[in-house]
Amino acid sequence: MRAHVAATAAMLVLAACGSAGPEPAADLPKLDITTLADGLDHPWDVAVAPDGTILTGERSGRFVALRPGVTEPQPIDADLSDLFARGETGLMGLAFAADFDTSRELFSCQGYTHGVQQDVRVVTWRVSTDWQRLERTGVLISGLPSRTGRHGGCRLILEDSDTLLIGTGDSAQPKVSQDPNSLGGKVLRVDSRTGAPAEGNPLPNSLVFTLGHRNIQGLAVQPKTGTIYTAEHGPDVDDEVNRIVPGGNYGWKPDRSGDWYDESVPMTDPDRVPGAIPAVWSSGASTIAICALTFLGTEWGNWSGAIAVAALKGQQIRLLKLSTDGKSVTAVTQLPELNGTYGRIRTVQSQPDGSLLVTTDNGGDDQILRVRPVS
Repeated sequence: MRAHVAATAAMLVLAACGSAGPEPAADLPKLDITTLADGLDHPWDVAVAPDGTILTGERSGRFVALRPGVTEPQPIDADLSDLFARGETGLMGLAFAADFDTSRELFSCQGYTHGVQQDVRVVTWRVSTDWQRLERTGVLISGLPSRTGRHGGCRLILEDSDTLLIGTGDSAQPKVSQDPNSLGGKVLRVDSRTGAPAEGNPLPNSLVFTLGHRNIQGLAVQPKTGTIYTAEHGPDVDDEVNRIVPGGNYGWKPDRSGDWYDESVPMTDPDRVPGAIPAVWSSGASTIAICALTFLGTEWGNWSGAIAVAALKGQQIRLLKLSTDGKSVTAVTQLPELNGTYGRIRTVQSQPDGSLLVTTDNGGDDQILRVRPVS
C-alpha cells in the first residue's frame, strides 16, 4: 500500500457549454491518495459492500475482492465461461442489491456468448459469506445489442432500493440508438427484483427510460434532488454529460448514410432529431473519453456538490460545477495530482466519508485508489 499527500491549486476554465461566465478560482482541498490494490487488469467498476469489502471486476473476466484489513486483493471463484470479452466489452458494471446484508445479491453487467448467440446482459449472483465464491442465480436483463465489442456500455446504479438504472451502448450499429424497441443506446429503468419495467416509466410496458445515446459509461443520481446524469463517449468530438429527463431523446442518430454507421453526425442532432435534449456539458472539439461520474460530498469545499468525471484518454478526473437548476455547468477544473499521473481512469465513485474510489484502466498493473480530501 502506498500513499502520498500533495497540495493542489485549482485550474479554472470556462465550461464548454452552458457557462454563466467566469467565477473566482476556488482552492481545491489537499488530497491524500492511497493505493488500495494494484496488479489488476482493466478493473472496470467498484462496489462497496456494507462490511467495507471492495469488489471489482476485471474486464477480461475475473472478480476480485479487497477485504477490510487485508492488504492484497483476493480473486473470487465465479463461472464466467460464457463471457464475451472483446474490445470495450467484457465484465463491466457492478452493483450490490439494497438488501445485500440479507440477500447477498450482486448485479453485474457482462458481454455474453453461447453458440451463435451474443448480447450484453445483467446477471445476478449470490456472494458467499466468506467472499470466496459467487453463485450465479439468474439473468435480470438480456438482449442488449452486441456485435464487435464496440459500445457495450454498461453502467449499473440503484436509483432506489427497488429500481436499477442501466446505461447501455449502441453496439456501433446505425439504427439502434433511435429504435424504441432496442435496448441499446438507452437508459433503462427496471425493477431490480424482477427485471420488469420500473413503475413510472414513460411507457409502462417498456424498460426504456431515455433514448438517443451513443455509449453510456457513467450514471449518477444527484443527492437530494434524485436527478439522473449520464457520461457518454463522443465520436472524435463532444463527449457529453447529460441530465436525464424521462422519455427524453438525446439526439444521437448515426444512420445518415443508410446502413453505414456514420460517426460524422453531431453527437446531439436537433435538426434530424427534433426536440433532442442538449448536453449539460460537452468536451467540445476534442474528446477526453469520459466514463464514470459521481457527485462530490460536503468535504470538497467550494466544489462540494460538483460532478466528478473520470476520463480515459484525458487521464484525469474533471470537476463540473452545476448551475442552480442543474441544466448547465458554470465552472470546470480538474484534480492536478491525477492529471496523467496514473494513466487512464475508468471509474470514480464517491463514498460516504467524502473520499473517492478510483480505478485505472491501463492494462498493466492497474490500481484501485482512494482519493481523500484532507483540508
